[in-house]
Amino acid sequence: MYDTVVAVVMMSESHRLTNESNYDRMVSQVLDTRWDTYRSELRQADRIVFDRLHDHAHAHAAASRAYMEAREIEHPLHIERAAFVSMLIEQQTHIDDLEDRLDHLEKDLNDEE
Repeated sequence: MYDTVVAVVMMSESHRLTNESNYDRMVSQVLDTRWDTYRSELRQADRIVFDRLHDHAHAHAAASRAYMEAREIEHPLHIERAAFVSMLIEQQTHIDDLEDRLDHLEKDLNDEE
């Protein structure tokens, strides 16, 4: 299975990470192939969360692609690393948004007193 992923990732020079859709497709192939067994063993509710995290990886495809191109790397482990950082960025963004909303609610409550 690993050889298949490497074969997909090690593209010819003309098909390298030339655009976001190619990179997005490569991320999907790497994450789907390398994590499919893990995902299949998750409970349904956790599988939905896992899929949302997978979507977060795609939300930052341009930054991840730039990271990969700058280092001229296309190994699955580096793709996963960039995908995980993208997931962390999205999670932190959600946490920050929730903290801001909570701060506003607390302020509104204190203003009412």
